[in-house]
Amino acid sequence: MRSPIARTRRPLPRPCGELSAAVLEALRTPAGSPVPGVRSADPCDRDLHSALHTCYALHYEGFDGVDAEWEWDPGLLGLRAELESRFLAALHAETAGGADLDAELDELLAVPAEETGLSAFLRDEGQPWQLREYFVHRSILHHQEADPYAWLIPRLRGQAKAALVAVEFDEFGGGHGDRIHQRLYADLLAGAGLSPDYLHYLDVVPAPMLALVNMMSLFGLHRELRGAGVGHFAAVEITSSPGSRRLVDALTRLDADPACVLFYREHVEADAVHEQLMRRGVIGDLLAREPELRESMVFGIQATTMLEQLFTDHVLGCWCEDRTSLLAEVAEISRDATTLGSGAD
Repeated sequence: MRSPIARTRRPLPRPCGELSAAVLEALRTPAGSPVPGVRSADPCDRDLHSALHTCYALHYEGFDGVDAEWEWDPGLLGLRAELESRFLAALHAETAGGADLDAELDELLAVPAEETGLSAFLRDEGQPWQLREYFVHRSILHHQEADPYAWLIPRLRGQAKAALVAVEFDEFGGGHGDRIHQRLYADLLAGAGLSPDYLHYLDVVPAPMLALVNMMSLFGLHRELRGAGVGHFAAVEITSSPGSRRLVDALTRLDADPACVLFYREHVEADAVHEQLMRRGVIGDLLAREPELRESMVFGIQATTMLEQLFTDHVLGCWCEDRTSLLAEVAEISRDATTLGSGAD
């Protein structure tokens, strides 16, 4: 049995603008201290998403040296609500909406004649340094994989609750701590020669991934957005298995460390089952109970697809220009490496 990974709370992230700097400054003081106003904040800007992610992180593992009472501080919650409002408005503005849930689900399942996208690129021509950059981006999500969906559980009833818990049970290792998907991803990072520490790479990940992770927390924390949360979760589970299969092929081609392959192979097998549980067990039963949530589910799927596409466009756009997709070079990522493992040169 593997020894547990030592956990220490992460220090506060670095500021990337006026808003995030003000939030960080407040969190260094006792809870109840004045918090900044929002003023102008672009809902697509990293400054807003860094500030929002910092607020949300207080509901997860928190930060070293931050007063625990900040989690429910009324002033900070008011600031967070304003940031959420701007982000949510931007998501609605960039999605078509509607009530044709079956069409959205069928689109997710459709297999194009010519596969494109990030996982297809990595499978066919990705280099070790590009896989490592991809792992760094996704670490911000996978370090808390499935946690935001746990907030949906008390907001569901009957078969919808039971099916969602069944999916979560697998995500959390089926009762085995060393099989929790968050742990498997930490093992993947270590196997690729990267740091497995919680949110270690937060400061180098640009806005598209932060926005995607913030959306998960936004949907999970608000009962009125439970339909969007279910739609998002379904979109993830439906698209995960094919994408993971492509990444297994990429890692096999590059003779990657077994821990890297294991993470994605686990998702090929598990998420093929989860897709049916989400579509029939969760969505089907929830709509039978609350048909008014159909449009919210559509919104959750569309918002997920849109943000994933923004992330893909950013990463592939940078790589096509032969430059890093991160905000700064990561010391562990070498463009000269020919293999993908912790011992790669």
